Amino acid sequence: MNRNIYISNTPLEDALKLWSAALEARGCLAPLPPEAIPVDDSLGRVTAEAVFAPRSSPFYNAAAMDGIAVSFASAAGASEAAPVRLREGDEYVCVNTGRPIPDGFDAVIMIEDVHRAGPGVVEIIEPVTPWKHIRPIGEDIVATELILPEGHLIRPIDVGAMLATGLTRVSVRRIPKALVIPTGDELVQPGEPVSPGNIVEFNGRVLAGYLREWGVEAARSEIVRDDTQLLEAAISRAVSGFDIVITNAGASAGTKDNTASVIAALGEVIVHGVNIKPGKPVVLGIVGGRPVIGLPGYPVSAVLTMRLFARGLAYAMRGLPEPRQETASAMLARPVSSKMGVNEFIRVKLGCVGENLMATPSGRGAGAVMSLVQADGILVVPAGSEGIGAGEKVTVELLRGIDEIENTIVAIGSHDNALDALANFLHVWRDVPRGLPRGGSTTRLSSAHVGSMGGILAIKRGEAHMAGTHLLDEETGEYNIAFIKRFLPDTPLLLVNLVYRTQGLLVPKGNPKGIRGFEDLARPDVTFINRQRGAGTRLLTDMYLKKLGIAPESVRGYDREEYTHMTVASAVASGSADCGLAILAAARALGLDFIPVAGERYDLIIPKAYADDAKIRALLSVIRENREFRETVERMGGYDMRDCGRVMYEQ
Repeated sequence: MNRNIYISNTPLEDALKLWSAALEARGCLAPLPPEAIPVDDSLGRVTAEAVFAPRSSPFYNAAAMDGIAVSFASAAGASEAAPVRLREGDEYVCVNTGRPIPDGFDAVIMIEDVHRAGPGVVEIIEPVTPWKHIRPIGEDIVATELILPEGHLIRPIDVGAMLATGLTRVSVRRIPKALVIPTGDELVQPGEPVSPGNIVEFNGRVLAGYLREWGVEAARSEIVRDDTQLLEAAISRAVSGFDIVITNAGASAGTKDNTASVIAALGEVIVHGVNIKPGKPVVLGIVGGRPVIGLPGYPVSAVLTMRLFARGLAYAMRGLPEPRQETASAMLARPVSSKMGVNEFIRVKLGCVGENLMATPSGRGAGAVMSLVQADGILVVPAGSEGIGAGEKVTVELLRGIDEIENTIVAIGSHDNALDALANFLHVWRDVPRGLPRGGSTTRLSSAHVGSMGGILAIKRGEAHMAGTHLLDEETGEYNIAFIKRFLPDTPLLLVNLVYRTQGLLVPKGNPKGIRGFEDLARPDVTFINRQRGAGTRLLTDMYLKKLGIAPESVRGYDREEYTHMTVASAVASGSADCGLAILAAARALGLDFIPVAGERYDLIIPKAYADDAKIRALLSVIRENREFRETVERMGGYDMRDCGRVMYEQ
């Protein structure tokens, strides 16, 4: 079996320099040739040359007000004591705003300052200065004046300025054209039937979408199967009709990864392999004088590497500088470890908690597309670092506007499906009390699922506005309060109930292994999927195992951990586990059978320091007053909302 290897593991800074030098040498960074288009169609285009006014605007002396045009000399000396009378025709004419001023007149008196003294006669009670209320020729734009410089991104007002001077066509840079080529035997188009091993082709849509955001005219080819000749033909056709060619997948070291060898056969590989994570196997090449970029197949890798190596290229071809990415200084909520010698791009969620902008690392998998959907920013751990400690100040490249981030509720703690429903209703609900922020883009709920104990510790460290928790104290049978008193004794807070819910063992439909309860976890033919340490569900599991005298190490799969109820359900649904402990709503969502184990109370810990925050007030308003929210949660199954919004404990 022949397996490709990376040509190099080039440092990121060196890869960028090599790529830029190669593009510069072949003229790929020069603006594209000009084309003349109608001014009416020029919005968003870039001027290819300076634009000068062919005529003045206005090109005649125009009335700036409704009134009468006069000779300023005829009104000299006018006053209330000695008014001046003027006759229509010889001494004044009526004019409307924008109309030409007839020869012989050099001032306009506003109609409200004109007094009728009889038919065709007016009386003026104050003098007027020369050119009063007249827009002279060229007042706005003078013929030959520069309207727009070369390399200017045309705005709506620029269109108006050009048209005002008589321009109807303008020379602009041609829009760069890019083709995205998705590759792989495993790909199927959206809507087609799928079977194990298939992947829906969505990367091509994502990549083309980003290219369009950067002002590129992007198209997608049909899926190219894992065949060297087919890929050669696709790239050869693409470079003859497109300015940029992007291939997706086939860049790594697998037996079917042919992108690098095909680019080398058709042209030149500049870089193959960069010391970044994710995105190491990116291929940067030139074929037929055109840049060809081979992106990794994982969606996060593909997006991040295209941002690094194609964004600046797109703007250069348009004749524009690459826009600076907005950044913000934040405090890292949790430590991040990283491999020495690799620039790692960490997706983070952001939110303003107290005086600090907190950055909480989210998923790190190269294939975890939702980690980018939910991310607010990107944190780069440099190659010379093995990580960044909690509490350190970091610079984050923003993926959302700072206003949206500042209006985000940071929730860290236990997961529950009701939080997803709450986030949606908070985002769109309009029926909020007066003085609170409206829905839509104003208030977001950003959740990090680290378990109940993780949430309590996040509150202790001041990293979150609230934390979800469902920790049972075995001695008292009470939920959450004992743990609050133990770990948050000095934190004034409210414990607000969200739901009561049912936990149970999730098993495949029909329960093929006949699992009845925790006692069956000791069976050698049963594989369990666990929750992470510190999760309330993990503590519940340990409590039942202890009661039954079952050693955790005897449970097959005990050490395999997931972070949410839905990922536990997914493991069972996929067949990688026979059972796992989760809520009924997760079982229903994926069509699994459910063996009830225990009812429990799920609460929200909200420090009093944030209780009057408009965002938290809006959230509590949704919980307490939105009937549709409650009905939506109850339809999920396994929920009782009798105390939803009630303060269960206060300190």
